[in-house]
Amino acid sequence: MDTLQVILLALIQGLTEFLPISSSAHLILPAQLLGWEDQGLSFDVAVHIGSLLAVIIYFRVEVWTMLKAWLASIFKGQHTEDSKLAWWIILATLPAVAFGFVAKDFIQEHLRGPGVIAITTIVFGLLLWVGDKLSRDELTEYQTGWRKALLIGFAQAIAIIPGTSRSGITITAALLLGLKREAAARFSFLMSIPVILGAAILMSKDAMSTDAVIDYQAMCLGIVMSFIAAYACIFFFLKIISKMGMTPFVIYRLALGIVLCGFVFM
Repeated sequence: MDTLQVILLALIQGLTEFLPISSSAHLILPAQLLGWEDQGLSFDVAVHIGSLLAVIIYFRVEVWTMLKAWLASIFKGQHTEDSKLAWWIILATLPAVAFGFVAKDFIQEHLRGPGVIAITTIVFGLLLWVGDKLSRDELTEYQTGWRKALLIGFAQAIAIIPGTSRSGITITAALLLGLKREAAARFSFLMSIPVILGAAILMSKDAMSTDAVIDYQAMCLGIVMSFIAAYACIFFFLKIISKMGMTPFVIYRLALGIVLCGFVFM
């Protein structure tokens, strides 16, 4: 890949990892418009590492506090709001792990086409609008509870279907369950840490099993650019989400889905 391709794809991954607009839908567009080939597993690992570092560093205080509280709940039996939140995030991760293990091969084979991504971009965009309009907007992430966390986790499992958007479907579920917009986004972003980490580990394992030449310069640039984009995305999204709501992202998803449909069906 040339430098422009690396920068563009890393920025796309960093931005769309946390915005509710589907990263897979956006990564199709450069390939369709510019004829770019698949970037390869090593580059996928790099941009996921950049996104992971961004969310961990942004929430470094919360992550450290939850980690200490979680360990205290195990070894000392001390249960606090932070330890409960940590357990809920772990619980919410389990459905995605199970669904990914069972359905990964089927989805890779049958549901990665641009037609599927175009349709899911539109359908789950509309569902995001419904979630935003019906939300009671009253709970924080510390009031989620294990039942709601598990339901959000099942929603996250659906995101293995390309075009769904992991952040989009988890924020939608959290809104429908009564979380405030910012709390829904924060819970979704914290949930992303184990999921992105797991995905990066699996992709690293697959990458090491191939004979493909690794472009370390492209990987380093990809990490840096995806980190910058993801960190900026998290920062600004949390600043504006309470006032702006989800409607602009819904409109954007619908327009993107229509454009993708144009590539597929014309």
